[in-house]
Amino acid sequence: MTAETTPSRESIQEALELRHTKAVQDRISAARVAICGLGGLGSNIAIALARCGVGVLHLIDFDRVDLTNLNRQQYPIAGLGRPKPEALRDELYRFNPYLDVRTDFVKLDEENIPALLKDELYICEAFDRAEQKAMLTNCVLTVFPEKYLVGASGMAGYGDSDSIRTRRILPHYYLCGDGVSPLEENGGLMTPRVMLCAAHQANKILELIIKGE
Repeated sequence: MTAETTPSRESIQEALELRHTKAVQDRISAARVAICGLGGLGSNIAIALARCGVGVLHLIDFDRVDLTNLNRQQYPIAGLGRPKPEALRDELYRFNPYLDVRTDFVKLDEENIPALLKDELYICEAFDRAEQKAMLTNCVLTVFPEKYLVGASGMAGYGDSDSIRTRRILPHYYLCGDGVSPLEENGGLMTPRVMLCAAHQANKILELIIKGE
């Protein structure tokens, strides 16, 4: 895209305000969201929040784009082998080059979470593995009780779309999914249900931002 055909920052902001109203967009544009894990859940969450104009997106993952990711993750073939945070950032810039996107190509653990997640009020847990989910959840709830955490459990395979839902577990902790569909028993990870769960997570984050909770 040439400079002559790229919309200005102001015109993109005006378009968002036209669709969302200025009052709502002001809240969205001021928000900071961290997305931990950039696979099927995280990459789709990032796309949804970026298209809504979230002020700062912090993308965190230690993995590189692999061929087996392409069935459900928001990466092109040209991204194969690249660090996921950088590859996803560049995809987001394709539709809004003015986004404020922070990237960390690192594996989250109990030691680095306090420093890496200190600046974002809203955190998405978007890992595939149960042990990583538990580690991040326990650490965030312990270290950052004032932050909002939106996680996921149970979105594997195919089946009833209505079984994917959002539940409030604790005052600042929400869990999306059906809670009962493990990967090995339900046909692996497929795009529709993964995207449904990611949409629930992104939608809850937006709801929390807009309501000012």
